[in-house]
Amino acid sequence: MSAYQAPLRDMLFTLQHIAGLDAICAQPGFEDTSPDLVEAILEEASRFATGVLDPINWSGDQQGARWDQGVVHSADGFKEAYAQFCETGWNGMPASPEFGGQGLPTAVSTAVLEMWKSSNMAFSLCQMLTLGAVEALARHASPELQQRFLPKMVSGQWTGTMNLTEPQAGSDLSAIRSKAVPEGDHHRISGHKIFITWGEHDMAENIVHLVLARLPDAPEGVKGISLFACPKFLVNADGSLGARNDLLCTAIEHKLGIHASPTAVMSFGDQGGAIGYLVGEAHKGLGHMFTMMNHARLNVGLEGVAIAERAYQRARAYALDRVQGRTLVAGSPAIIGHPDVRRMLMTMKARVEAMRALAYFAAGEMDRAHGHPDEAVRTQKQALVDLLIPIVKGWCTETAQLVVADGVQVHGGMGFIEETGAAQHLRDARITTIYEGTTGIQANDLIGRKLMREGGVTMKALQRAMSADAHRLAEAEDAALRPLGLGLQRGLDALSQATEWLLTCGPQRPAAAAAGAVPYLHLAGTVMGGWLMARSAEAAQARLLRQDGDAAALGAKVATAHHHLHHVLVDAPAWRDRVVNGASSTLSLQDAQF
Repeated sequence: MSAYQAPLRDMLFTLQHIAGLDAICAQPGFEDTSPDLVEAILEEASRFATGVLDPINWSGDQQGARWDQGVVHSADGFKEAYAQFCETGWNGMPASPEFGGQGLPTAVSTAVLEMWKSSNMAFSLCQMLTLGAVEALARHASPELQQRFLPKMVSGQWTGTMNLTEPQAGSDLSAIRSKAVPEGDHHRISGHKIFITWGEHDMAENIVHLVLARLPDAPEGVKGISLFACPKFLVNADGSLGARNDLLCTAIEHKLGIHASPTAVMSFGDQGGAIGYLVGEAHKGLGHMFTMMNHARLNVGLEGVAIAERAYQRARAYALDRVQGRTLVAGSPAIIGHPDVRRMLMTMKARVEAMRALAYFAAGEMDRAHGHPDEAVRTQKQALVDLLIPIVKGWCTETAQLVVADGVQVHGGMGFIEETGAAQHLRDARITTIYEGTTGIQANDLIGRKLMREGGVTMKALQRAMSADAHRLAEAEDAALRPLGLGLQRGLDALSQATEWLLTCGPQRPAAAAAGAVPYLHLAGTVMGGWLMARSAEAAQARLLRQDGDAAALGAKVATAHHHLHHVLVDAPAWRDRVVNGASSTLSLQDAQF
């Protein structure tokens, strides 16, 4: 079974030429983050991912987390890996230095997080949920609560979770029933929560649960939800751990994938009420949780990138080794000499690089939205980030399904056998389209809150920027760049037509617009991925002319961009037709027998 190797060369190239690393490092607060330091960080992270996390990925999947009378035992090797992970400072890398983190740019932490997710997605989810809880507390908790919880959560000594949904609620958080009754300086929490990632485990000494619940005077719906911090063990005034809180993991789910990540069913208040502390304002809990949603959805989109990368690496290694049949490509006795296998591998590679480019681009824009010295630029970039996030989350995770499926196909019958590891990637990837809101939820957010609510201002501005790049490339002296510009413009024409259709018809025909929302998300991701692949090719060609870097690798970047043009971006008009014409055919089925 092949070992994961971080694609450092492509990561660094994408950070530099797509995320804009130099400009990010020049922002206030990031002056000590030089490109050389970033390269060193990525190299160290790569060693940890390959040497520590990857070796326990498959075994962890086979063994899984184990529940025993309320106690969850992590898979063999996970506890030791987590201790090493925290000791070497990786857990708090993206967090604020105020609480012991390293405060690195989002773009840099995104590249590092990709490695954790590629090498061991189940393991990486513990840090992801902890950092999400850290962000919510840092944004909204009182200084006293921050000092009580954050330093040890940032260090990894304690972990964190998000307890949102309940059995009867699903994605409709307005239907939650958990209660919070005031009692002195705290509240008594009661209720049941499901799908709590790493809600119980033995890797850390305490777990801080962020719980959505309703106060006695809460109004109905989402406006009546408050947020509370409920630690597994109460914390004494001196910071030491006290009594066990009244909360219990009653079971862990038996899942399709990510078996080593315990998904807990949590019960609060069976013995009178779990002690919880109000975070932020009463009845504003859902809004407080959503302040961290951009990072959470970016990170889930990144899971799509990461698992797709791992599936590609495994398929490539198998294709280079497996000998079967008479090949048609000279010098390639293994199955990589079969043209269709080469086509699948090239398409996998092109999709992964486009996904990575979009995720890193969004992360770089997030850094500018938070830290650019010009307030007007920050406002503009935040609007762009808001537009990009549902596309990153939805398109990258949906595209990952195609990549991991091709990974199984490259293996042939052996891909269906667990011992090759290819099947695990297919199983693990499936949850990514559901985490943090399904693809349909992302698409409705994209066309509703991000497109129609502002009349398409941000999307049209981005389209103008992409069109300017397309025209420049189409007229370039370099013959290798001109087809990329022409193909990108065709994709942009399709995106522009679909955008205008939604802006014109959406307000009067909301059901028709919603029926085309997911195709529109696919169209936007396909075109934006093609745009960034074209930009990557342009940067690679420029470096080739300067003889700056590995000529073979730079040439491969251009070749991959061309493959993306002919095998991925070419689908843009079909996605446009599904937006414009698919709505009527979908809605016409309302009288059909389902």
